[in-house]
Amino acid sequence: MRRALFHAERALGATVPNPMVGAVVVDRAGVVVGQGFHERAGQPHAEVVALDAAGPRAHGATLYVTLEPCCHVGRTGPCTKRILAAGISRVVAATLDPFPRVSGQGVRELREAGVVVEIGLEEAAARRLNAAYLMVQERQRPFVVLKAATTRDGRIAAMRDQPTAISGAAAARRTQRLRASVDGIAVGAGTVCADDPRLTARDVVRARPLTRVVFDRALVTSPRARVYDSAAGGPAIVVADPAAMVAYPERVERFAQAGADVVPAATPDAAVRALLARGVHTLLVEGGAALHRSFWEAELVDRLHLIVAPARLGGAAVPLFDGLAVPWSRLSRVTSVPCGPDMWMDADVHWDR
Repeated sequence: MRRALFHAERALGATVPNPMVGAVVVDRAGVVVGQGFHERAGQPHAEVVALDAAGPRAHGATLYVTLEPCCHVGRTGPCTKRILAAGISRVVAATLDPFPRVSGQGVRELREAGVVVEIGLEEAAARRLNAAYLMVQERQRPFVVLKAATTRDGRIAAMRDQPTAISGAAAARRTQRLRASVDGIAVGAGTVCADDPRLTARDVVRARPLTRVVFDRALVTSPRARVYDSAAGGPAIVVADPAAMVAYPERVERFAQAGADVVPAATPDAAVRALLARGVHTLLVEGGAALHRSFWEAELVDRLHLIVAPARLGGAAVPLFDGLAVPWSRLSRVTSVPCGPDMWMDADVHWDR
């Protein structure tokens, strides 16, 4: 199953709206005879790739798969039919698929046909790998990842609306890999005005265009900002307060002429659900402090990445989370590794609901 999970992760950032799935076929002698993963939506599912690789050796074998096999016709045919046709005698799935057209029905079909089915091996790892897919299916909103670079004394900039280099080159390279794994990147209006970022994934391989999102409630950013240049890497979306859109229709028109889609949303929760409808299943929120705070207070942060630099900026500098005291007791699976001169910390966020 760990090998299947390894293969599934090879498609990180490429399968939306589908989950990442890996599969391994093991014959009766314990020999791996087929393995593979689902590369992207519309292409063969992991089970089919692994069974094709196994060929006739799949007869009587065990199929290890990171998610319950599908039993419906979508862009591809049902994996359950393919499993039965191959003569698989046992299926071990890490977790069930909450997609309504599957959701236990794949397991039931296989069992009714005489296949032994076991669920739950490495389930926690499988669910963490597909956290975005599961969030969309179970809560109908994107999975939100928050990233911030901070000094040792918890500051993210020397002054508001002033660019401040915090982290080093190694952290910048890792940030690009993180960007390549998500569907959209979000920043606030202050970050656009101060930094004029492009919000692209550079020096990494990316299968799909990256959606750039600016939370600009009052429509104050310039339509000429680099983030709105669709040729730079993908579609651009402005999230604005509905009242501002009514009050400043000329600003909405200027963004439209620049190629940006203006989306009305009064709250962060409404915003992420609107982004989901536009294909953003995983949203990386990069800054600034006020936007970070609004997402945290709305209980929308699912995973946290903090880059901690060895420098200090002092009490007058801009604080992380805009001064909000984050209860670290709500974090789990906390890891911290060196990243050049900095430390890169990541954690899952669990809210007390």
